[in-house]
Amino acid sequence: MKAYFDEAVNRFHTNSAKWDGMALEYGQDVIPLSVADMDLRAPQNLIDKLANMACHGVYGYTELYQPYYDAVQHWFGRKYNWPIETEWIVFCPRIVQAVSLIIQNFTDKGDNVLTFTPSYMPITNAVTVNHRTLVESPLIYKNYHYEIDFEDIEEKMKEGVKLLLLCSPHNPTGRVWTREELMRLGELCVRYNVLIVSDDIHADFIHEGHHHTFIAELSHQIADQTIICTSPAKTFNLASLEIANIIIPNQRYRQHFKETLIQAGIHNPTFFAVPALEAAYTACDEWLENVRDYIGGNIAFAMSFFKEQLPGLNIIEPEGTYLLWIDCRNWSFNESDLKHFILEEAKVNVSFGSSFGKAYEGFIRVNVATSRVLLKEGLRRIAHVYHVDKIK
Repeated sequence: MKAYFDEAVNRFHTNSAKWDGMALEYGQDVIPLSVADMDLRAPQNLIDKLANMACHGVYGYTELYQPYYDAVQHWFGRKYNWPIETEWIVFCPRIVQAVSLIIQNFTDKGDNVLTFTPSYMPITNAVTVNHRTLVESPLIYKNYHYEIDFEDIEEKMKEGVKLLLLCSPHNPTGRVWTREELMRLGELCVRYNVLIVSDDIHADFIHEGHHHTFIAELSHQIADQTIICTSPAKTFNLASLEIANIIIPNQRYRQHFKETLIQAGIHNPTFFAVPALEAAYTACDEWLENVRDYIGGNIAFAMSFFKEQLPGLNIIEPEGTYLLWIDCRNWSFNESDLKHFILEEAKVNVSFGSSFGKAYEGFIRVNVATSRVLLKEGLRRIAHVYHVDKIK
């Protein structure tokens, strides 16, 4: 199976946002370690299922039937021991789409929406583009580790917050929130009547020594004002197939969200979406274990490489996700310098810190869900430029 993932798959000319988009601007000699999808092939069982569907030749309208709900329900029961009810499950093409619809229909213009920073840009953009007020609670950064600032959160909730956008596990820092942290956060939201919208898309990538908890598991009160957003997109590399599972225990919220989907004209999944989800959630467990091991090896390699070859740059050790959040401020606080060194000279594209909040210049996010050979070459290039710059 290692050979399956070691293959450097050529993604050019596939309309890839990561590869083709980057090549148009910077050329094909740049290695992208940026956009959070995998360069690793999806499970063969899933590929075979989609190939068979493609060969059918008729791609008409589709609908959601019981096998879809069974697959989602059994997945959460098997993997997380979380017994969700069938009626809690609501289909939506994408999580960012769901978040935007919730902001539009569960809050009013000008309402305060709270999130932790650094923060995944498409989620924060969904707040501002919908004319809500983004309220940031910076995570406490100490000894290369991030913690929630509960005092800051409570003060901001006292001033009036309608909705909390939670990313669990956290993108970009890789924090996996503990049960105790989530309980404290959930209790604050109950106390101040704040709707929780939790993006758990990276939940299937939790590293050894850590455990993922869905905040809605913790109590009936917390579940009653929580919307959980999940998807097989990150787990099985299916982002462009567009299927997300929005878990809504509260019947009133669930009905309201379903109405917003109808108002937005969202009802039929794409032809390939449901078969992909059903195959992923029922026939690909072995592949998932193998890809986790492979990505774990990539993380271990990167941690060792930085320690030996890039000692001035500090990786915040991830507890979850396949993303590395790296403090490069010993190299430069200036993002334009880092872009010059990493993108223009080393020919490696990463996600630069300011896209996660203005305060995060000097940080970068690196996606390690790629073949080991590409990861090694990308880091080697960065190290070469780093050492040349230090000599100067």
